Amino acid sequence: MRNLLRKRNKGFTLIELMIVVAIIGILAAIAIPNFLRFQLKAKSSEGKVNVAAIRTAETAYASEYAVYVAAAASPTAVPTAKTDFVDAEAATAGKGFNVIGWSPEGKVYFNYATTIAANSFSVGAQANIDGIAPNQIWGYIHGPNATASNSCPATGVWDAAASSASILDQVGPCNGTSGQSDF
Repeated sequence: MRNLLRKRNKGFTLIELMIVVAIIGILAAIAIPNFLRFQLKAKSSEGKVNVAAIRTAETAYASEYAVYVAAAASPTAVPTAKTDFVDAEAATAGKGFNVIGWSPEGKVYFNYATTIAANSFSVGAQANIDGIAPNQIWGYIHGPNATASNSCPATGVWDAAASSASILDQVGPCNGTSGQSDF
C-alpha cells in the first residue's frame, strides 16, 4: 500500500512535459499566423468603411447643395502606422472633408481623398498596413465623368470576375491585390 501511495506523488515525467510543450508549439504555429492575418484584415476594413461614409456624406451634401466637394489626400502622406487624421484643406473655404461633415473617429491607417468632375465624384483610400508593397487601395467611383482618386482608377473598383477595375457605384478594392495582405 505504501508503494502505491509513493507512485501517485511522483509527478510528471520529462517525456510528458515535452509532449505538452510540443503540442503548445504546434497550436501556436497554427494560431499566430491566423491571428496576424485577421488583424491585418481588420485594419484593412477601416478603409472600406470610411470610403462608404465619405460616399454617404458627399451624396447627402450634394442633395442639399447640388455640388460635390473635392478634398485633398488627408493625412497628406500614406500612413505606415496608425496616425492622427488631419484634414489637409481644413482652412480652405469650400474644400475638404470638414465641408461635407466627415471626420474619422481617432487615428487612421489610411489617407483619404475625393475628386470631382462634372457632376461626378470619386473617393479613394490608401494605406501601407503590412509594410509591404503594394499599398491597400479602396475606392468608390460615381458618375460617368469621374476622375481617378487616390490611385483608384476612374473606370471603377476591382471586378474579380472580369479581372479589371470596372465596377461603378460600389465601394471596393481598386485593384486585385487590395483587400489582401502578404502574411
